[in-house]
Amino acid sequence: MAYNSYLYIVVFLGLTLLLYYAVPKRFRWIILLLASWVFYYLSSGNLIIYLLISTASVYICGLWLGRIIESYENAKASVPREERKAFSDRTARRKKLVVFLALLVNFGLLAFLKYSNFFADNANTISKLLNLNVLIRSRRITLPLGISFYTLMAASYIIDVYRGKCRADKNPARIALFLSFFPHIVEGPFGRYDHLAGQLYEGHPFSYRELTFGAQLIIWGLFKKIVIADRVNIVVKNIFANPQAYSGLFVILGVLFFTLQIYAEFSGAMDIVTGSAQMFGISLAKNFERPFFSRSVAEFWRRWHMTLGAWLRDYILYSVSLSKWFMKLSKFIKSRLRSGAGKTLPTIIPLFLVWLFCGLWHGASWKYVLYGMYYYAIMAAGMLFEPLFSRLCSALRINREGRLFRALQLVRTFILVNIGMLIFRAPQTGTAFSMLRSVFTGFNLGVLTNGALLKLGMDIHDYYVIAVGCVIMLVVSLLQEKGVSLRERIAEKNIAVRWCIYFAAIFAVIIFGAYGAGYNPVDFIYAQF
Repeated sequence: MAYNSYLYIVVFLGLTLLLYYAVPKRFRWIILLLASWVFYYLSSGNLIIYLLISTASVYICGLWLGRIIESYENAKASVPREERKAFSDRTARRKKLVVFLALLVNFGLLAFLKYSNFFADNANTISKLLNLNVLIRSRRITLPLGISFYTLMAASYIIDVYRGKCRADKNPARIALFLSFFPHIVEGPFGRYDHLAGQLYEGHPFSYRELTFGAQLIIWGLFKKIVIADRVNIVVKNIFANPQAYSGLFVILGVLFFTLQIYAEFSGAMDIVTGSAQMFGISLAKNFERPFFSRSVAEFWRRWHMTLGAWLRDYILYSVSLSKWFMKLSKFIKSRLRSGAGKTLPTIIPLFLVWLFCGLWHGASWKYVLYGMYYYAIMAAGMLFEPLFSRLCSALRINREGRLFRALQLVRTFILVNIGMLIFRAPQTGTAFSMLRSVFTGFNLGVLTNGALLKLGMDIHDYYVIAVGCVIMLVVSLLQEKGVSLRERIAEKNIAVRWCIYFAAIFAVIIFGAYGAGYNPVDFIYAQF
């Protein structure tokens, strides 16, 4: 059941809203939980068992952790002073064991279902190279809906209980609803238990404002998905399906259109799901903040898929960099290297694990590993050479806050991001390199005037719609970057003006949407992860 489908928006969401506000407030969480399980079952059938296993595992391990913590707090005052350290160490080991078991179950399921064929294929390749008569058969495995997302949310809950950020919840319904809530189960955003679980479980009163604001976001998300993303997919699909047939400006157009597609689609999906949740009075975490206004790749990733970045920071980067063994290693490095590198290396090392995990999380393929390593190399180089670059700019009297320099940073970041998108979209790593090389070897401006661009599946009117849609998105983003709340501005208008805007937006999606004859349905890209 796709978020941009009639079945979801009109039937499923509409019916769930009616039931939610029809029952007493104390029972409204039941409607959300049942609707979430129905949504999941309709989308994945019996694969819902994996979601239930994850739910049960973190619930049981959370209770186990809670009892260990409670027992420690009750007993530590009565433990003799000379025994307190040993008592504390034993408790810490027990807590780590519980966390390990919970993560083993959840990441074990994810590894088996998503990565077993990837590891088998690579093991077979190594076996052939070593002339070993060993062959591991690949399995045909269907991935449960949203497993890459709810697994990380399950891990965040159990780690937060371990760290004392939230208490172990004794109510399994709250945990079940937290993991399965239908707006975020497919492609996020990642929620944190302390922020989201309470919102989901408490019944919210009906609010016309929340209902209309949620509808605004849904319409805006549909505009980005159906009008823009699904339309440029035609060109993207044609170019990347037959990359050896295209070069130069065709490849540039394919990459630019894919960047536009994935941004319009993913941010559009976030608008739809955030708007869906807002209709119930529930606030989901922000996942995008105008990433293409970034002046560096690091800033880009602070604005793009923000909840994934925050998860990687809190549960991998901090977990490694604040561990005892790494703090000892960091101290050793700083004592041996007293230059800027001595301060930078302790950050760069755990950053490698962050981007390795990020790459593999996106998919079981070496191209995704390359994708993660590409961004790691850029960020690591930026951190290492920042002192040298700063001194160079100072010596040349370059104003790094000047408009020209900032504009160059925007362009540089945009180019680097698009190269990353090429790696992400190309069928294989080798294809990505050959396509990048063909940009320079087959560059020809003549394709702009000889009508070749009209042979990629779109006519001139499609290009006009894309151009106008991009202008609208750019204007909206510029206003938001300046702190202008368009939603508040619309809400301040009288009812006639408001509804004229709403109907104009709805009819724009209906009239200019890329669906029907000549257009194929396009699945959400991130729903496949």
